[in-house]
Amino acid sequence: MATMKDVARVAGVSTSTVSHVINNDRFVSEAIREKVDAAIKTLNYAPSAIARSLKLNQTHTIGMLITASSNPFYSELVRGVERSCFERGYSLVLCNTEGDEQRMNRNLETLLQKRVDGLLLLCTETHLPSAEIINRYPSIPTVMMDWAPFDGKSDVIQDNSLLGGDMATQHLIDNGYTRIACIAGPQDKTPARLRLEGYRNAMNRAGFIVHPGYEIIGDFEFQGGFSAMNSLLALENPPHAVFTGNDAMAVGAYHALYQAGLSVPKDMAVVGYDDIELARYMTPPLTTIHQPKDELGELAVDVLIHRMAQPTLEQQRLLLTPELVERGSA
Repeated sequence: MATMKDVARVAGVSTSTVSHVINNDRFVSEAIREKVDAAIKTLNYAPSAIARSLKLNQTHTIGMLITASSNPFYSELVRGVERSCFERGYSLVLCNTEGDEQRMNRNLETLLQKRVDGLLLLCTETHLPSAEIINRYPSIPTVMMDWAPFDGKSDVIQDNSLLGGDMATQHLIDNGYTRIACIAGPQDKTPARLRLEGYRNAMNRAGFIVHPGYEIIGDFEFQGGFSAMNSLLALENPPHAVFTGNDAMAVGAYHALYQAGLSVPKDMAVVGYDDIELARYMTPPLTTIHQPKDELGELAVDVLIHRMAQPTLEQQRLLLTPELVERGSA
């Protein structure tokens, strides 16, 4: 593999001149530039990104840890993060944890060893990343995306899930429903727990009873919503409306209702959470709580880049406000 020294030898110039031509950071005459360009083509020379990063102590790479899922929310969020990185001149290296603590920490160490400039964490596990690993790389800033509680020094960006769960349930109450169930997400995950709490707050405020069997803990996946809705329909007195802790479970709930010969919202009103792209194409389109995924990705990248530039800033904890998107399901 050709080196910069080889290019300099063939072009008959110094290595510093080759560097100036490649980086375009100093005036070089057109004649010399043509010689260097010709040598680069002849030798098929490619600048070493590793050498450049060591020299500048910067890789222009951001690492991201995420738990892969069939839930489209995560892919839509990653798309926003990658776009924001590209627009700001950074590359994104993505690692999947598969919900496994050992794999999470192994991927975490791999990203940090590769000298990423910063790290984004969006993992749904209850276990937190190894503090021992993070402490070995104190100069690499981290932003936690919707993962709480967290007692470290990382910046944190969260959805206001408590408010969102309340808003979703209140919408059903305002539309005249009293027998309202909740298909919640796994309660070892803070957003799921807060959305369920928001449901309970709205029901208590209205003076409504949460009937036995009306709270079902799902898994934030399509199958979880399908199974939970079938359980609700099997009750002696099924609900007339349901708040699902995310849109993926709402999709599963729709399918269970379809198989039972029931329609939305005539037989069962449904409100979801996340506002994934699929929500507007369901039949009928799903009323849901909008999470600003593109804005979340952009904000996370901007907060991380800002932290890289000013590492001594106070820790930031940012709370995003959810919005109700009314469609045809409730």
